[in-house]
Amino acid sequence: MPYDDSGWKNFGTYGANRSAENVRGGEALGRALEEALSRQILEGGIKSPVTSHRGLKARLKYLNSDAGIQAMRDAGITVKSRAIRNWFAGKQKPSPANLELVDTAYWNLRTQRILSNLGAFKQHLNNKGKGTAVEIHPINQSLVDDHAVRQNLIGDQAIRTLPSVRYIWDEAVDAMEAGDAQKLEEIWDDIIAELDSDWGAYTYVSYVGLGA
Repeated sequence: MPYDDSGWKNFGTYGANRSAENVRGGEALGRALEEALSRQILEGGIKSPVTSHRGLKARLKYLNSDAGIQAMRDAGITVKSRAIRNWFAGKQKPSPANLELVDTAYWNLRTQRILSNLGAFKQHLNNKGKGTAVEIHPINQSLVDDHAVRQNLIGDQAIRTLPSVRYIWDEAVDAMEAGDAQKLEEIWDDIIAELDSDWGAYTYVSYVGLGA
C-alpha cells in the first residue's frame, strides 16, 4: 500500500478501503467543517433549558418577529395568535407540549439564520487572521493486510496538528456549502503541503478535526 509524491497509489489494494472511516482528505475536511458549524450553532445558542423562566423568556424574545412566529407554526404550534402574543408579553405560559415546540422553533430558526449567512462562520475560522488549528488522523490500518501496514502511520505520533491554518477558510466554507468535492480536495492539498515530505501519507485520512 505504498504512496508517493502524488499521494496513495492504488488505494485499497491491500485493504485500506475496508474501513469506512478512511476517506480522501477533502471529504474529511468537509465533514470537519460541518461538525464545526454544528458546534457554532449549538454552543452559541441559549444554554438555559426552555422549562426555566430564563430559558423560555430568551427563546420567546428571539422568536418575537414574523420569522419567529412562522418558525413556531412550522414547528407545530397551533394555538391562536392571541395566545402567542400573551406568551411574548409574559402573560401566559405555554403548555409543556408547546414548550418543547418553542424550543424546536428556536433552534430551527437559529440554524436557518446561520446557514443562510455563513459570514460569521468564516470569521470564526479565520479568527482575526490567526487561523484555525487542524488535527489530522492517518488512515485506520486495522483492516489492512499485515504485510502492507505502514508502521509510521501507527500511534499518537502519526496524528499531525497544524496549529494555525490560515487564508483558506472562506473558500473552504463556500466549497462545503456548494458541495464542491473537487474544490475541497484542492484546499486539502494546500493544507497538507505544510507537512512537507510527509504530505503524501495524508491524502487519505480517517478523521480531521478543527479547533473551532
